[in-house]
Amino acid sequence: MGKDNFYVTTPIYYVNGNPHIGHAYTTILADVLTRYHRLLGVESYFLTGTDEHGSKIQEAAEKSGITPKEQCDITFSRFVELWEKLEITNDDFIRTTEDRHKIVVQKILQDLFDRDLIYKSEYKGWYCLPCERFFLEKDLIDGKLCPECKRPVKELVESNYFFRMSNYQDWLINYIKEHSDFILPAFRANETLGFLRQPLSDLCISRPKFRLSWGIELPFDNDYVCYVWFDALVNYISAIGYLSDEKKFKKWWPASYHLMAKDILTTHTVYWPTMLKAIGLEMPKTIFAHGWWLTDSEKMSKSLGNVVDPMSMSERYGVDAFRYFLLAEMALGQDASFTESGFIQRYNADLANDLGNFLNRVTKFILKQENPVIPKPGEENGDDKEFIKEVLNAVNVMESSIVNMRLDKGIEAVLGAVRAGNRYMEKTAPWKLAKEGNTERLNSVLYNAAEALRIISGLLYPVIPEKANVIRKSLGISDDKIVIEEFKVWGKLNPGLKVFDTGVLFPRIELVEPKVEEKSEHSKPVKESSKVEGVMELISIDDFFKAKLKTAKVLTAEKVKNTEKLLKLSIQIGEETRQIVAGIAQFYPPEDIIGKSIVVVSNLKPAKICGLESNGMLLAAKREGQLKIITVDGDMPSGSSVG
Repeated sequence: MGKDNFYVTTPIYYVNGNPHIGHAYTTILADVLTRYHRLLGVESYFLTGTDEHGSKIQEAAEKSGITPKEQCDITFSRFVELWEKLEITNDDFIRTTEDRHKIVVQKILQDLFDRDLIYKSEYKGWYCLPCERFFLEKDLIDGKLCPECKRPVKELVESNYFFRMSNYQDWLINYIKEHSDFILPAFRANETLGFLRQPLSDLCISRPKFRLSWGIELPFDNDYVCYVWFDALVNYISAIGYLSDEKKFKKWWPASYHLMAKDILTTHTVYWPTMLKAIGLEMPKTIFAHGWWLTDSEKMSKSLGNVVDPMSMSERYGVDAFRYFLLAEMALGQDASFTESGFIQRYNADLANDLGNFLNRVTKFILKQENPVIPKPGEENGDDKEFIKEVLNAVNVMESSIVNMRLDKGIEAVLGAVRAGNRYMEKTAPWKLAKEGNTERLNSVLYNAAEALRIISGLLYPVIPEKANVIRKSLGISDDKIVIEEFKVWGKLNPGLKVFDTGVLFPRIELVEPKVEEKSEHSKPVKESSKVEGVMELISIDDFFKAKLKTAKVLTAEKVKNTEKLLKLSIQIGEETRQIVAGIAQFYPPEDIIGKSIVVVSNLKPAKICGLESNGMLLAAKREGQLKIITVDGDMPSGSSVG
């Protein structure tokens, strides 16, 4: 990657269905990262698009009684419409049915074939139609189900063309080990290395036309089309001019980030690097796999009928609120839970109560003054300096969060500055200053609060662009230029700017309480649940013998907002990463528990604690106000059985 530019990609989305929250999240994440880099003055390029070949497209088209291209055109337009709705600022949108892409794919195929890196052979394997992938029998679940999507597979025997992917196994292992930022988060690199412990097979890169006709024809054999994944991955280079615009390609390649969900990790961290190595190109700087959005601990999927429609959510609650929730709620790399009640709670707490209230208090108070403009501040006192320090610290945290891919932490720091603003207003009591006629001090307080809003709105602009501009407009800032360097210096807001009433920034959403059935004489008494203090709930002896105790390593830990007792932990149990919530914050600072090998009940049904999903329970001993987590003596791999 050139030091002076930023190139980010989303996966190209398959057009056999409507876009959902998973598509929206990855694309909003890419958009926010791009906007932040533009704030940093870094020239940026943001690519997204649609994957329009393969058997699922052909099958969907046949069901609808239309051609595959018509199927692509219909669904492609829905993605474009949603990205416009969500204020996505992509520089390019590539479709794999475009000539600019197909020509590059065919040139690459011909070159690899000419160098004997593609060969023809008979293949016998188990094929999964939804995933469009072959699997070895040893990889199947119960000998009959796809290891990825858990659907039935079908045995196929046919002649096909293969890419000599196995040639690059040792090279790829060494490359991953030597480049710590190549696959992130780091535990995803370990997953790929685990996959590479077994011999790497050559990759089947063709499909016979008698079985699948909808694809890019192989240039050296017109009886076959290209395997959809080999075709699709090439979009990352075909869109920026590979083999067509050398100057443009050199400017942007290698990519800064390939963003995707964790379910397509293998194709991006095994297929794609080996393809690039064979082609003779540099590796992307970072392949970043984020987690899944879950509902009731289940991955969202069309088959389960639990998919969130981003278009309807945006129309119901506003685009910026939807963007904010997705970025603030998910710690990059970890799974996150989506519920409408959880969305509303965060919306009301962060956006309506905190940010909206702070803006309203400041602008309304200035508008009550005889001259409703940004006042000129006087000399700073201790309260001012403490507040200014908190706001400027948020700038530093946000900047480091962008670099470290912890946008949730950056947003949390900015909301911390917002809350500091509300505390500052309470502490300085401008209404008392006005009543006392202490104009000089009043002006300082109002200026500092308004200046904080200038900085806060700039830091949140990539996440909530429309509402951030509303805040700037309310402060009389008319220019559109937003540069992060301007937020590091206090006092950039010019006194004398006219303040405007722009209305309620985020109207509160009232939660509708569920109806309570009226009691009758036939009603059965309902046993009230008792509140149990501490980490563990009491269970029966029968339940105890059903419990599976395992060792787990704590990867991350952080306090749960608005609670005194709870920590949110990310733990690793063998190859699996989970989130649990534990009432240990009064006994363990987050930094003291990271890295510990703890013991957890691994087969508990997931529970919601303060709106957060807890998938398991740690064990601890407690007595007379003391609590100690049960840990493992010596080195023991995570996922080991206890008992």
